[in-house]
Amino acid sequence: MAKKKKKNTNDEYAKKIVKGVVGSSSSKLAAKKVKKIDKSILIEKYTIKSEKSTDVDVEIRKKGVGIIYTLKIPEIDVATKALLEEIRNELITTTTIGMNEIMNPDALDEIRRRFLNESGALLNKKVPTIKTRTKDILVNKLLQDMLGLGEIEFLINDANLEEIVIPSAKEPIRVYHKKYGWLPSSLKIGREDEIVNYANIIARRVGRQITVLNPLLDAHLSSGDRINSVLYPISTKGNTITIRRFARDPYTIIDLIGNKTIDINVSVLLWLAIEYEMNIIFSGGTASGKTVILNACMPFIPPNHRIISVEDTRELMLPDFLYWTPMVTRSSNPEGKGEVSMLDLLVSSLRMRPDRIVLGEMRREEEAMVMFEAMHTGHSVYATMHANSATETISRLTNPPLSVPSNLLNAVNLNVVMFRDRRRGIRRVLQVAEFSAQDNRANATVLYRWIADTDTIVRHAESSKFFEDITKTTGMTGKEVEKNLEDKKNILNWLIKNKIRDLESFGNVMNHYYSDKEALLKEIRRNNVKMFQKGKGTR
Repeated sequence: MAKKKKKNTNDEYAKKIVKGVVGSSSSKLAAKKVKKIDKSILIEKYTIKSEKSTDVDVEIRKKGVGIIYTLKIPEIDVATKALLEEIRNELITTTTIGMNEIMNPDALDEIRRRFLNESGALLNKKVPTIKTRTKDILVNKLLQDMLGLGEIEFLINDANLEEIVIPSAKEPIRVYHKKYGWLPSSLKIGREDEIVNYANIIARRVGRQITVLNPLLDAHLSSGDRINSVLYPISTKGNTITIRRFARDPYTIIDLIGNKTIDINVSVLLWLAIEYEMNIIFSGGTASGKTVILNACMPFIPPNHRIISVEDTRELMLPDFLYWTPMVTRSSNPEGKGEVSMLDLLVSSLRMRPDRIVLGEMRREEEAMVMFEAMHTGHSVYATMHANSATETISRLTNPPLSVPSNLLNAVNLNVVMFRDRRRGIRRVLQVAEFSAQDNRANATVLYRWIADTDTIVRHAESSKFFEDITKTTGMTGKEVEKNLEDKKNILNWLIKNKIRDLESFGNVMNHYYSDKEALLKEIRRNNVKMFQKGKGTR
């Protein structure tokens, strides 16, 4: 009888849902009271697109001397929560998920589809008159709680955020907004064990563990977002999770020209260097845009060249037409076994017959020596490192911990130095330089440099080595190299003019360039935009 009574009670809850789950009369009254007390000023408002029509609004508000990131999530009353808990228990009972499915991103998508259909069917069964939008909101809520990270999923779907931090259960979640920097949010995790549960969910997906004995976790979601978690008492305030969002729509060279990070003359120079297998080191300070510009230059690689990338955490996103094998490192397990280091992957990549090797970042002498050995054995190499100028790049390379003999630096054809102006919130190509080494001493010749006062990139010096290497490698004359650069500039100018900037469309143009350059130039002269525009157009 007790079970029957409980079922009837839940049926009563279900009937209330038909009237609308988004806010009860009491919650609306509370909202009115908050509105009267809250004297914040709305600065900006936009919508986060989410699954199953559960779009949510974001409000950036100024309150006192600070700015707050406010997420307007639909409220769910007590009756609805009880029904969702019942459906959740039924789904757990009837659905079995293996570890292989959890660790396989493709299988995870299938699990989501299965849960989507089954939870929708259960809702229709329990509440036959439920509205479609209401059902979508509830189904999405179930998916977030059972297969995702709860309301944090909304933050992960916000393209304006770069970083999401759960500092502890005592503090609000903080976000790094592209426009406003670090902001406290309106979300807060209620209990410390919830944060630990989220960390465990992430760890299981990548076949790892995070425990009191092993309180550190570095991992990534199937979307590519990088995760770092540290448990209490190592993190003394409480359990913490940091999420670095992976760009769903990465910057292309067209975007970087448009926002003045780079100019068209430097862009075509890098295109020429990459087309003809020159070696490039991208250096700069923290968050200066090294990986962004490296990623933007990768579509310049011909489609018939094999690319092997080696990274600590996967950040590169290349167009589909490229022949690309991405590899990432792995930390050891709690027993100290199973580690796969950057050096292991770099050595392994040389046995995979690569045409191009992309190294996430040089940190150790062994890695640097293997990389320079690869350059000298005919592989085209691109790498990033921390250095604030071309001269400092040489100093970092030739001194500990990298300790590369200076005579090996002749293998580096170009050094692109990135700079971040924190006051103005801009990133720029600070210098483009070439290296020359003689008598155990290396020097940098700056070919292009950024002028801060006018915010322009200007020619600084004539090349004494780069174009000589190009003509030697390709057999082209000086005039032919100039013609080649002019063709490239015309292509980029046409793309800028017609706002063809997304990765898929840009990759399509590059594929046509390497398949039949003359045919591409002919279509450009005809202004055939539709032939190449495949993706999202302007940002």
